Amino acid sequence: MIYISAVAMLNALGNDMAQIAQNLSHGNAPGMRADSGWLLAGKPCWTGRVEADLPTVPAALAASNSRNNQLLLATLAQIRPQIDEAIAAYGEDRVAVVLGTSTSGLDEADCYISEARATWRYAQQELGDPSRFVADYLGLNGPCYTLSTACSSSARALISGARLIEAGLADVAIVGGADTLSRMPINGFDSLESLSPLRCAPFSKGRDGITIGEGAALMLLTRTPQEIAVLGVGESSDAWHMSAPHPQGEGAVKAINMALRQARLPPEALGYINLHGTATPLNDRIEADVVRAIFGEAVPCSSTKHLTGHTLGAAGICEAALCWLLLTQDLPLPPQDFSVRDPDDTLAPFGLLVTPQPLQRPFILSNSFAFGGNNTCLILGKHNG
Repeated sequence: MIYISAVAMLNALGNDMAQIAQNLSHGNAPGMRADSGWLLAGKPCWTGRVEADLPTVPAALAASNSRNNQLLLATLAQIRPQIDEAIAAYGEDRVAVVLGTSTSGLDEADCYISEARATWRYAQQELGDPSRFVADYLGLNGPCYTLSTACSSSARALISGARLIEAGLADVAIVGGADTLSRMPINGFDSLESLSPLRCAPFSKGRDGITIGEGAALMLLTRTPQEIAVLGVGESSDAWHMSAPHPQGEGAVKAINMALRQARLPPEALGYINLHGTATPLNDRIEADVVRAIFGEAVPCSSTKHLTGHTLGAAGICEAALCWLLLTQDLPLPPQDFSVRDPDDTLAPFGLLVTPQPLQRPFILSNSFAFGGNNTCLILGKHNG
């Protein structure tokens, strides 16, 4: 059994776990707001911003100087004592680092070209840079790599870190991910007609796309028993379409059922599902059908992307960290926000929360469904064995 011994995060909900817990319980997201300067032709959009003053990348690691890595430094600081304790206990070669990202330092490369900035190094935008940076910053020389499978990247990083421990290749693993706002993905989603000009509204009538956010989260995984365990994971790759989900959600069904089997839980045992819920017409309809088929209306569920934005490569770990908060802090389950748009009454009824309620059963599923059919599901929960 793999356990979670420490969690850190920052995103549009807040700059640390305490702020995020408070804002999550009240449905308040201070970093979600109308923004400008990202889209071509001056088009408006909303973004989910991190509002913290971020630490400076040390001069010795200047080749990795990016906002993405600054977010990672800020999250590392929140759990540095636990990380240092693990390094002291197991050694620098027995601590793995597995992270997920989709942008890395892409915005720095964009600014270098568009603003003719003098200082830029290619390493800043390499997809492998986040994990390399964290390992170098901490002086680690164990297994170290970055995954980039779009919106499931950091959920897959958690799974990979757990497997490294199970295989005996590491004793503990720092897993997670980071993504920052960047013109390329924002304009890319706009070109797909998948970017909403307003704050995203998952599962609403007339929903018109995502809101992109930035954020980072890290977890420290261990075999040492803790309050919360990674009970089950599921993965699939249906490869139906580059940017659209399978019409019947076949890959999503496989991933959810795989996680349930590994956790040895029947569907009705779950206390909450954190939905992928991007607020695109296709994703929400297909996910509603999938959840209805497996769970009926028995399990409360909602998407939290209206509170964080879609943090792309960091979404899987950020939403898993929100689930960890729900399991450990006695917070009310977050309802879907229909204050501006009505619920989509054409969707199959599937347990969607419209008002806060307490968590009744200590097992939570978190879905991450990415481009290319990269589907990942995590079940976190309290382990009594």
